[in-house]
Order: sequence, then C-alpha cells, then structure tokens
Amino acid sequence: MKKNNTNLPGRLGNKSLELKDDYRAEPRIINALKEFELDGYAPGPPDGIRSSSSTIMEFMNESEPQYQGIFADWFKDEVTPHNVETYKTDITGVDGNIISLTISKPIEMESEIPAILHIHGGGMTILTAEDPNYVTWRGNLASKGLVVVGVEFRNVAGKLGDHPFPAGLNDCLSALDWLYKSKKDLGVSKIIISGESGGGNLSLATTLKAKDNGKIEQIDGVFAQCPYISNKYGASKSELPSLIENDGYFLNVEMLDIMASMYDGPKSKNPYAWPLYANNDLLKGLPPHIITVNELDPLRDEGIEYYRMLLRAEVDVRAITLNGTVHAAEGIFKKFMPEPYESVINQIKEFAHSL
Repeated sequence: MKKNNTNLPGRLGNKSLELKDDYRAEPRIINALKEFELDGYAPGPPDGIRSSSSTIMEFMNESEPQYQGIFADWFKDEVTPHNVETYKTDITGVDGNIISLTISKPIEMESEIPAILHIHGGGMTILTAEDPNYVTWRGNLASKGLVVVGVEFRNVAGKLGDHPFPAGLNDCLSALDWLYKSKKDLGVSKIIISGESGGGNLSLATTLKAKDNGKIEQIDGVFAQCPYISNKYGASKSELPSLIENDGYFLNVEMLDIMASMYDGPKSKNPYAWPLYANNDLLKGLPPHIITVNELDPLRDEGIEYYRMLLRAEVDVRAITLNGTVHAAEGIFKKFMPEPYESVINQIKEFAHSL
C-alpha cells in the first residue's frame, strides 16, 4: 500500500488515490470488494449529474439488484438465531398506504424489553427491509434480547419507488406510532430508532419530526450509523472535507448528489429531509443519541458535525469512529470482519438497556 505524498489524508492529498491504495484501509474490506471490482473508484451514472431524470432512474433501478446480488452472496450462509421468532404485520400509513413491518423477538421473554425500530439503508432511494443483510442484522439484534421492527418504507427508486420525500419519512413515523401504541402487546419497555446511511437519515429525521409533532415521548433513544444527512454533495462539498477525502471509496459523491436531488431537490435545506440543517431549537430536548461513522466514508464528517450540533444543543450524545472502514462496513462485511459487526450489535444492545 502506498502512502500519500502530502500530510493530507486520502484524495485530499492525492486526487487520483483509490481505496485499494489508501494505506488506512482495512485489507479484509479491500479483498472482499476486489471480486466485484469495487476496490478502486466507485462508479456513477454515465453522464453524472448531467444525466436526464429518466437515465438516472434507470441507473438506480439497475443498481438495486446489483447490490442485492452482492449482499445475497455474502449472507447466503446466515441462519436465523435459534432463540428468535419472526413474523410480519401490515399497517396503514398516514398517506393511506400499506406498510409491511417485520417483527423479530426472543422466543422467551420473562419481562418487558427494549425495542429497536430498524430503518434500512440505501439512501432513501434503493434496497428493501427484506434484503438478506438487513434480515440478518435484525435477527442478530433480536438474539441479544431486543424486539426489532423492520420498516418497509417507500423509496425514491427501485422495487419500492417512485416515492420522493416525504413518503419514506411518513412511513417511518407511522411505524413509530404503531410501535408506541403496541408496546404493551409486544412486551416493549422503550423504543430506540436505529439505521445506517439513508436509514440513519430517517432515524434522525423521524426523531426531529416526532418532536415537531409533539410526540417526542415515543422515542427513548437514537442510534444512527453513518447518516446521509447533509445534501452538500455538489458545490458545497468542501464544507465537509471527507466528501473530497474519501470520494469514490465504495461511495461516489456525485451519485450521492444525484440521489439527494431525486429525494428532495438539489438545493433543499429542509431539516426533515436533511437533518444537518436542523437548528438548535429543534435539536434541544431530544433523547440520547449515539452516532457512528466510518473513517473512510465520504459521509463521515456530516455524522461528526451532527454529533457536535447535538452537543451544542445539550443533548446526551456520543460519537464512535470505526477506523479503516468504508461506509456501513460494520453491517455489510460480517463474513469477512465479524468483530466490528458483533461490536456494534452489542453497542446497540447496551445502549438500549442503559436508557
């Protein structure tokens, strides 16, 4: 692995640096990505941000099964923990649509236990709650003594599109309201919202919107992983150096910009779409948070900045940086790096039981 020629990390010091040549990168991640030619510079649409809306939508629709195929390969040998039962239920959302919820819980419960409202990643644009990596994640959380509810919210593209903001957020709020009203029936003591990437966005945004709706008492804690929350992926990206430093490391920043534009327009500063625009008054009085970020993630700095915003608002908050890892690595690379996977699962469990 070759080091940069300057003191600046990543592509800040070498504009042509690729993930596989960054000396900070975890070798097991590089080896896993190499098979799918994702260890270099992550690709975007052929014409980038200049692509037509139909071309972008086609590209995203094609990207979803490609990622799902990778996850299916990596998680094909996973089985549901023996102490967990899983079933589904449908609810009606605030928009009159049907939302599928998947509930995983310990088979034996001697008392009320915390619940995780789990919101999957995919930039609010692609992927589903039934993808094998998310099914495995929920099952492993439940095996630790938690009730876990996965939300099949509407996406901008892919199988569950075409539904831009606020469709997905509304579905998450509907799921939260249902879970809160079902606490007694499910044996739930408290509710923690958690998700990664786009799910991190929706975890934070659901919390902000719940406060605005006068329902913040429904949420006891938030555990957001590598949240996608700034909408600063175009001209403003220099405000968050990791968007330059780690551009193309598993995530292409131009792709992030395109997905953001599809979700809520290219210049939106709506804090319910992009929580990094939340003001201090909106942040005050929120429940305890934990924010995790990945060192080699373009989104790293927006997660850290949100942590600092919460600190200034006097919210009980902690931040964790997973060194050597790319975006959402702790959940994706279980087969290759079981240690960070298990560590974060346990951190969520301990956080939930500490509240």
